Amino acid sequence: MIQIDILLSEDQIAQEFMDALERHDLPEKFFYWFPLSIRAWINLCGDGAYRNYVRSHSVLQNHAAEIVSMLPSEPIELISLGAGQGTKDFLIMEHLQKQGKYLNYIPVDASQGLLEIACQSAKDKNLACRGLKADLNNDSHLTEMQAILDEKPRLIMMLGNTLGAFDPLKFASKLDNIMRPQDFLILDGELFNQTDTLAGYDNPINRQFAFGPLSSVGLSEPNDGRLHIKTDVDNRQPGLYRIRKHFQASQDLKIMLAGETVQILSDTNIEMSWSYKYDRDALTGLITSSGMQLAAEYLSTDKRFLTLLVKK
Repeated sequence: MIQIDILLSEDQIAQEFMDALERHDLPEKFFYWFPLSIRAWINLCGDGAYRNYVRSHSVLQNHAAEIVSMLPSEPIELISLGAGQGTKDFLIMEHLQKQGKYLNYIPVDASQGLLEIACQSAKDKNLACRGLKADLNNDSHLTEMQAILDEKPRLIMMLGNTLGAFDPLKFASKLDNIMRPQDFLILDGELFNQTDTLAGYDNPINRQFAFGPLSSVGLSEPNDGRLHIKTDVDNRQPGLYRIRKHFQASQDLKIMLAGETVQILSDTNIEMSWSYKYDRDALTGLITSSGMQLAAEYLSTDKRFLTLLVKK
């Protein structure tokens, strides 16, 4: 039997989904909620065309042993923020075990389905694990998460450009607040390139994933509207870029879920979660400006993905 503590209930996320549609703005968590979205995500991760998954995975494959060797010698609690199905986490856990440093695994995600996969995979490998279903954008959830964690040294991971799914300027300070003096953090991000970055998102299999929340409530493209993908610059700080996605309705739409209805008028734009990208100095600066120290950095072989190991 797997164990998952619940801070974000399914009833709550269903209500928040309808509220988000009313606001015409779908945050990141809804792209991994519906079974159709989970299936689309698993398919995307298994497709070599999804370069960011390949990049993030390959960096850890090549450097996990070295990263783990730099951690404290005592047992370490591994906390993965936005863990998804946990595939990349196990690359680190394997070497924690080999080096006698493994204590416990806590995957944290808003997706019940993906958490079940991560926890079951840990159980199958006889690894101590307790999942946590939470919304990383909810400050009260972050506070409650802190209360249930072990006092042992912790390795916190935020992989697969997950920081880019939030406001990185705000979330970097939240990470700093979570970190304790003996803790380490592994974090990665895509280094922006106009052509390559856009091509990584505007392709058939990624569009299918991006459209998942709307497909799950009966909408289709192009019959009900179009998904538009573009890049822009966040001028709050040099070196911050965004992939922006929005759905533009081509007719009046009625969306029903759990007995509730939302009306979407023709030509309405629904924002579909941004994804931040960086220059190298912007990403390292976000993390170190709050007081954390850079311990090591690793580039993917194509130099488009940067993984950082930092400590308090």
